[in-house]
Amino acid sequence: MRSVKMRFLSSLTLVLCATLFLFVTSQKEAEAIEADLSSHLVAIRADFSGDRIQLYGSINTPGEVLVVMRGPDTDFKMLRKSQVAGIWMNTASMDFERVPSFYAIASTGPLDEITSSATRALNSIGFNNIGLDLPITKAAGSLAKEWKDSLIRSLMRSGNYQLESAEVIFLGEHLFKTEFELPSNVPTGTYFVSVYHLRNGQIIDARTTPLSVSKIGIEAEIYDYAHLHGAMYGVIAVFIALISGWIGHLAFRKG
Repeated sequence: MRSVKMRFLSSLTLVLCATLFLFVTSQKEAEAIEADLSSHLVAIRADFSGDRIQLYGSINTPGEVLVVMRGPDTDFKMLRKSQVAGIWMNTASMDFERVPSFYAIASTGPLDEITSSATRALNSIGFNNIGLDLPITKAAGSLAKEWKDSLIRSLMRSGNYQLESAEVIFLGEHLFKTEFELPSNVPTGTYFVSVYHLRNGQIIDARTTPLSVSKIGIEAEIYDYAHLHGAMYGVIAVFIALISGWIGHLAFRKG
């Protein structure tokens, strides 16, 4: 009798677990977000003047959509000029380590309305959450804020930090699209585009897809050679400059 009861309880437990699994799976599928880029490669050639990357996606249930494009991390050195004896000179510097080289956001609404501050902090969303704060050992208080603001202004002028969020547009009830502009000086490397489906300020689903920004052709070979063999590249550059100057001098004399 006891063995029959145990088999019954085991069977009941198995059925309940299977039912729970199917329920969770169906809920996950119902909330799933799908998205992809118009291209996964940005090829930089000699005539590169910038590019536009489009993203299309869909959601199965109502909610907000937030898209974040983040470039590879890099180090930045900021310089501060001051006037010394009537001459402007670099009098101070600050090193920022592992800072996103590119950062842009697109959303269906204002960031502080569609996400909570906790969600933004946990997922490194927004300029206050992407690691721009300096360690207290380097700078603190108003001085740290001045350096941080200076870095953001510099990257905004270059077009690699886009403070204003682009718009995510719905093409009906479920489909959506957005677009990011890449400047002509966009850094190379692997970018990550994260798409979030939000409800009540919380993320209910997310997808991340990579984007490669790469130099190709003879420009890429010259770039790689210059970085791998800096001294020799410098010698060759000086030699070419001397030859060009000599040829120009001969042409001028003949004229």
